[in-house]
Amino acid sequence: MKPERGTISIHFVQEALRCVQARGLGLGAFLQRAGIPAAFVDEPLARVSPAQFGALWRDIARELDDEFFGLDSHPARQGTYVLMCHSVLDADNLGHALKRIFRFMRLVLDDMHGSLEIDGDRAVLQLHDRQGPQRLFAYATFLIMVYGLACWLTGRRLQLTQGAFRCPEPAASAEYRVLFCEQLQFDAPQTSLCLRAADLQLPIVQNAGTLKTFFKDVPDNFLVKYRNPKSLAARIRRRLREQPAASWPDLAVLCTELHLTEATLRRRLKDEGHSYQSLKDDLRRDMAITRLQDSRRPIEAIAIELGFAEPAAFYRAFKKWTGAKPSDYRISGD
Repeated sequence: MKPERGTISIHFVQEALRCVQARGLGLGAFLQRAGIPAAFVDEPLARVSPAQFGALWRDIARELDDEFFGLDSHPARQGTYVLMCHSVLDADNLGHALKRIFRFMRLVLDDMHGSLEIDGDRAVLQLHDRQGPQRLFAYATFLIMVYGLACWLTGRRLQLTQGAFRCPEPAASAEYRVLFCEQLQFDAPQTSLCLRAADLQLPIVQNAGTLKTFFKDVPDNFLVKYRNPKSLAARIRRRLREQPAASWPDLAVLCTELHLTEATLRRRLKDEGHSYQSLKDDLRRDMAITRLQDSRRPIEAIAIELGFAEPAAFYRAFKKWTGAKPSDYRISGD
């Protein structure tokens, strides 16, 4: 069985499909090829696997012949991103690579371009747009292409200290905090991501050989592999994964293990948009989806593994988490 890698909110699927609809194309074929049930699109709680979203992303880019999905008035034709990746493999360090990346993207896109600014001990990745505020998906797509590439080039998850977007906060803002960092500001005058200036000196550790593997997994590796690992929520998820669901500690025991008071843990999780119960529910949900899609184990056995005393309780919980039945996810994973 594949390891549980987390799941992706249907919000990102909906945003990607808006790009398809803007071209007047039907959605059914795209969803079918990605293995995403059409009913999921209208279910706000639905989740998809990284592989499903990656398949959808690549399919849209191929059909539109635009790796930026029509989010800019000038298309980024197929092959643009891999060519940009090749162009930075011999950069002196990360800072040099980022400057090349932004120069390259300015040659390709008309409406948006990026720049690298140094502000004391911060390196600021700024995104400039020619028109008014864009959709958050447009800003996030540009930045995840740059940031995800930077993480891969250096072989590590670069720590982001804060981010800002020139658009209103969406209902799914918690998903973007997982993707980037907790400190996100919306309706900001400038779209940007901040990382440590010292990281600009990191060497490039990739080459043309490793690029082939990297590009095969874009963008699902961006959306899962380089998620924010420094948050308290991520630390707790890692701790819970190490033990059977039936043995997960209660809040008091967890606080003792983490050397935090219950009030502090609750406050910090609330600041990140979580509670301990929601973290456990989300992890059980992701584990359930992974097992449903990657194995033929009986649903009853999966329910027991996830700590449910009876299958009926698992069915009710799964419906609450995703708005669907467990069998719907099993079918979509076939």
